[in-house]
Amino acid sequence: MTEETPGFEEKPDVPSGATPDDAEPKTAPEEGAAPAGDANADAGLVAQLDQVRTALNERTADLQRLQAEYQNYRRRVERDRATVKEIAVANLLSELLPVLDDIGRAREHGELVGGFKSVAESTETVAAKLGLQQFGKEGEPFDPTIHEALMHSYAPDVTETTCVAILQPGYRIGERTIRPARVAVAEPQPGAQGAKPEKAGKAEGAEEKSEAADDKENGGPEEG
Repeated sequence: MTEETPGFEEKPDVPSGATPDDAEPKTAPEEGAAPAGDANADAGLVAQLDQVRTALNERTADLQRLQAEYQNYRRRVERDRATVKEIAVANLLSELLPVLDDIGRAREHGELVGGFKSVAESTETVAAKLGLQQFGKEGEPFDPTIHEALMHSYAPDVTETTCVAILQPGYRIGERTIRPARVAVAEPQPGAQGAKPEKAGKAEGAEEKSEAADDKENGGPEEG
């Protein structure tokens, strides 16, 4: 049984060459405790992420606005291109209308024969492919927006202003009128409607006179 010397504590063995600090036991860091530097780094990352999201939303809005502007621009260009094409075709066909008039007159007089007939029909086919449409018929009501009256007369058999003759047909491309139909019009005869009741009244008076003559020949009406 060994005796312990009072006043002395046992110390762990210290290897040779080690400093006294190495002999002191080190306390382990507490679990769950984050260093202050890591918290600051996380806050900085969150702030950067918010900035990136804000910039992304702004760029997305700019891209959508540019796409909408481009779509509107493309529609305007297509509409302007179609308008320019229609005007160019209308100007070309306007210069061709006298030729079509000559072809129509030749057809009416039976002169559209031989090689001239083939050329004329080809010309009319090309004009139709370009969208040229002919209008104007006898008997249709007069419309000042598409008809041009060159002659005027009265007729008892019409109830409104009517096209009675087509002097030159009209032409249009789509909804665009490039030449109105030049026509002769006829209006109802003045007083034609009021003449019918007058004739009816004369007929009734003639019937009354005829009945009175019959009564006189038969000795008059029997007295009651």
